[in-house]
Amino acid sequence: MSGKLYIVSTPIGNLEDITLRALRILKEVDLIACEDTRTTGKLLSRYSIAKPLVSYHEHNEAEKSKELILQISGGKNIALVSDAGTPCVSDPGYRLVKLAYESGIEVLSIPGPSSAISALSVSGLPTSTFAFFGFPPRTKKHLTDFLIRIKSYPETLVFFESPNRVVKTLHAISEVFGNRRISLSREMTKLYEEAIRGSVSEVLDELERRGGVKGEVTIAVE
Repeated sequence: MSGKLYIVSTPIGNLEDITLRALRILKEVDLIACEDTRTTGKLLSRYSIAKPLVSYHEHNEAEKSKELILQISGGKNIALVSDAGTPCVSDPGYRLVKLAYESGIEVLSIPGPSSAISALSVSGLPTSTFAFFGFPPRTKKHLTDFLIRIKSYPETLVFFESPNRVVKTLHAISEVFGNRRISLSREMTKLYEEAIRGSVSEVLDELERRGGVKGEVTIAVE
């Protein structure tokens, strides 16, 4: 009999944000596939879990997916985790899940933290419907074209962004969308967690006053 593939969500910052079920699954599986063995190793150490780890990231995803499917088909139960949050959401995993279904392998979700949902919940913007876009394009032209395409979306828009590109992205949002209300969340669940809310221009002024922003950023746009 083949094993199962578990998609296990892990903390996005605070290591206490992990479910009892996730801890049980991580203790029971035969192997844990993770982006960075050092990062996952810290989480496992925190909860006294000792399991074999294998590196699974965007650069080896295609090759590793086939290897992991072979192991699951041979009877092993494998958990897939990312460095933080829910695997497959702007993180590696899609190819593995797709291949598992094609191979007749059962895939189970072990839900938990997601920075997109966490940031949206404290944004103060409408949450009944929203659209998530992961990381927007990096180049000016592609970013502008992308924003023009989604400008008329009626939902709250949610993006990830790196701290070194967030100011440029906010300027682009201002140019295409106008001075909409936004919420910029950083360091979610960590010691210096905060959400900076206001119009795009107000948030840009605050970032300029601070000399930038540290930590990964999630932006929710009206």
